Amino acid sequence: MRFQCSSSEMSAALGVVTRALSPRATSAIYEGVLLATCPEGLRLTCTDLALSIETHIDAQIQEEGGVVLPGKLFSEIVRKLPDAMMDLSVDDRNVATIRCAGSRMTLTGMDTDEFPALPEVENPSVISIAQNTFRDMVQRTSFAIATDETRIILTGCLLETEGNDLYLVALDGFQLALRKHTCENELPKLSAVVPGKVLGELAKILEDSDDTVELRFGKSHLLADVGRTRVVARLLEGEFIRYRQILPQEWKTRVRVSRKELDAAVDRAALMARENKNNLIKMHIGDSEMLITSNAELGDVREEVSVVSEGHDLDIAFNVRYIADTLRAIEDDEVIIRFNSNVSPCLFCPVEGDEYLYLALPVRVFSA
Repeated sequence: MRFQCSSSEMSAALGVVTRALSPRATSAIYEGVLLATCPEGLRLTCTDLALSIETHIDAQIQEEGGVVLPGKLFSEIVRKLPDAMMDLSVDDRNVATIRCAGSRMTLTGMDTDEFPALPEVENPSVISIAQNTFRDMVQRTSFAIATDETRIILTGCLLETEGNDLYLVALDGFQLALRKHTCENELPKLSAVVPGKVLGELAKILEDSDDTVELRFGKSHLLADVGRTRVVARLLEGEFIRYRQILPQEWKTRVRVSRKELDAAVDRAALMARENKNNLIKMHIGDSEMLITSNAELGDVREEVSVVSEGHDLDIAFNVRYIADTLRAIEDDEVIIRFNSNVSPCLFCPVEGDEYLYLALPVRVFSA
């Protein structure tokens, strides 16, 4: 095998595919990057079996073939090369010689026969969506994905469709994040749970453009086509929580508030809340004002925020992180917050429409 390509293009491609390298690989082959000639030039692939990423770059091929090189080390080598054309050749012992400008290095690789083939996604349900739209949906829900693996299904995000509507839902038992996007065409009926890590890596690959990403859902795998890059991931098995049953349909207290003003007040209250073990803020909701307080041994914070309120006055307390995460995920100037009691979930929703819903559980306290 022998080819020439741009070192900067190779470095960028390695930056994409090595996202699939496992930090706890059970075999050296899963720490490797597969380089193989193809009709498009050169194909690069990494996998940890649960997640596989493949991309290709332009290359001048002198001799067809392939090799598996240590992914992390090869990526570091290429990143430090001069920005010039690099020449890589592989001998019959799988030793790669890398030349670029005045540099020459060798790297021992492995045979391509050991590298696993990417899973096939048969009879898929296909969804096409703008890259920036899907990336935004992921970024505004991923904070609510569970990190505790005692309930594996909650370490993923539910992607489901209904008519023309696409929903992305994450919840960790304390907060819920839901984003909705209405597509021009009717979507295939679908309900799949995508691992949080996969969505996070996919969001980093997606560009801020109207170009589409094609999501192909099979029985057990997702395949995402993003330009020259292909991501294949295993879906999580099991039934996601029936989240619609836990969304409050009624309210006893309803507040309309400036999202930016509330975010700033919560941010300041968080400074003192973090000094306390329970990370707690308290809210008192009156006719036209929300009073936010936090305290610790070092001091206390009191914030007054103007609101338009309907219903009963209410005293309620939250872990400040859940409120702060939610407010950062909302881009609207104003937001509606609905409450029922000081021990039931509160719901954040838009002033108009139903593009998003965020739910946060309060903290039970004996005095608010």
